Amino acid sequence: MNSNQFTKHLNSKEVKINDLVWNKITELVRTNVIPYQYLALQDKIAGAEKSYCIENFIKASKIAEKMKQGIIPPVYPANKWVYDEKNTDDNAFHGWVFQDSDVYKWLEAVGYSLQNHPDNKLQRKADEYIDIICRAQLDNGYLDTLYIINNRDEIFTNLKDYHELYCFGHMVEGAISYYNATGNDKLLNASCRFADLICNTFGDDKIKGYPGHEIAEMALVKLYELTGEEKYLNTAKFFIEERGKKPYYFDIERGRKTIEDNYHYNQAHIQPRYQNEAVGHAVRGVYLYSAMADIAKAYSDNELFDACKNIWDNIENKKLYITGGIGATVDGEAFSFDYDLPNDLAYAETCASIGLIFFARRMGECEINAHYADVTERALYNTVLSGMAEDGKSFFYVNPLEVLPEASRFDSRKRHIKPVRQKWFSCACCPPNLARLISSLGEYIFTQNDDTIFVNQYIGSELKSDKADIIVTSSYIENGKVSFEINTIRSFTLALRIPSWCDNFDLSANYEMRNGYAFIKIDIQTKIEIAFEIKTKIVKCSNKVRANIGKAAVMRGPVVYCIEEVDNGKNLHLLKLSETPNFRYKNDVIFADGFREKEDDALYSEYKAPQYDECKIKFIPYYTWGNRGENEMSVYIRI
Repeated sequence: MNSNQFTKHLNSKEVKINDLVWNKITELVRTNVIPYQYLALQDKIAGAEKSYCIENFIKASKIAEKMKQGIIPPVYPANKWVYDEKNTDDNAFHGWVFQDSDVYKWLEAVGYSLQNHPDNKLQRKADEYIDIICRAQLDNGYLDTLYIINNRDEIFTNLKDYHELYCFGHMVEGAISYYNATGNDKLLNASCRFADLICNTFGDDKIKGYPGHEIAEMALVKLYELTGEEKYLNTAKFFIEERGKKPYYFDIERGRKTIEDNYHYNQAHIQPRYQNEAVGHAVRGVYLYSAMADIAKAYSDNELFDACKNIWDNIENKKLYITGGIGATVDGEAFSFDYDLPNDLAYAETCASIGLIFFARRMGECEINAHYADVTERALYNTVLSGMAEDGKSFFYVNPLEVLPEASRFDSRKRHIKPVRQKWFSCACCPPNLARLISSLGEYIFTQNDDTIFVNQYIGSELKSDKADIIVTSSYIENGKVSFEINTIRSFTLALRIPSWCDNFDLSANYEMRNGYAFIKIDIQTKIEIAFEIKTKIVKCSNKVRANIGKAAVMRGPVVYCIEEVDNGKNLHLLKLSETPNFRYKNDVIFADGFREKEDDALYSEYKAPQYDECKIKFIPYYTWGNRGENEMSVYIRI
């Protein structure tokens, strides 16, 4: 690693978004999504699956109070992934083992939102939640409602499956965001107490365990950056180093005498520094890889960073959907083998693309290379936005590239594919994850080092840094044009990412190209304009991807387009693009010339060349599909 290439992102307090596209989306999250999720966490959304989240914290706070009074609480089973009203006592924990994390992610989103939009009413609601959460904390700092409610004796006895450290990680990230926004350190102090307990429990001369579901590692790094407490960074490093060592800790904690060499799902099959392929549960994977990049940077660990680069290369070049989705199989919500990217079976969990963006930003902060921000852009404008309805009140957990509603109903292999967004989920990780990412979008636009400001995403915004105040005006998605008004505080270099989809651009200043960025020397107050040639393209994937032989996708800039039944009729698989499609773009919609193959009712017959009728084909942005009722959808089309 070359520390001269290290950069750091600008935080949400330094960046204010003012963008034609993203203002609408961030405002939707602030005014619709965050209030909607506030109600969902209390089970107040009619017709939605129950969360039980706040209910569990209230139950746990009562248990904590009884314990302070010397009263021994009852014990309930703590041996399942999910507890519902049919299999659980009314007084016991309800929901999934990781249910606590939903409110922490909500609080993180609230924190980011409050940084740019002070809202006393929302802050009071968040403070009430924080009070409920903190009342549930045990005297030793422990805070996980499953074990507090059901069985205190089993704390930290099943790290592999039951998500205590995962919930802790989200607690820390929520606490930091909320503290940065409001100065309220109540949840932060509770997080530090829990972190102290974890640091005192795990280590070389203590329990040699590590999280089954990663994120505590990233959170501990953030907590170290805020507090300067070295033990937090050291514990994050310990979790990375200990993972995958033999004998496997997950075997030890379950009392196994033989080594079960099957921990790819948890990315615990070998030590992270020796991994070179993205495997297992996709969300867990990118959370781990993000933390690996954090630790590699903090310790200038070349070997660990090389592992990060190998894994990144495997994802970007062999396991990434054109939409920025990752995780091709429902089995384990996992990465599949190289080039296995089925359209109609895709899992592509919303959380996985969000985690990929976390990984991309950290890689970009370790090494100056534009392709990390290219992947962020691909995921952001496609799979991430697809995960939320236009009204912010329903969500996709899974983001397929082809949908046939009948198959979702009748084919058990495709029951994870939903043709319409859902109001909520009992396993509701994705909706609050969307809220926290979109609310923190300002942290993904710029990075900087001592002498350079890097523009990674072309989102209209205002930046205040130690080098300059910059106003970015952007119509990037509409016509590829971006301008920068720069009020210089001291001389610096501005580095503009040149997107991989762009063949030509015009830049109003002298520049030098390096690693996908145009570097411009800035000495005085100035205005710079850049215009990217943005046009509709037909994009193919490798012929090693069996699902897309004879097919291609349509893109305009970073946005992937798709076709829907509501515009083009049933049986989308019969549509075919003309060799000269004559693309017409207007108001986010693309029209093209094409053909529809005539239907053939005979199940089998002697082959004859197909017959076609000419037709017009309408494409819409992929992220907008599913907003007009249940119907067929496809990204790829025959060519």
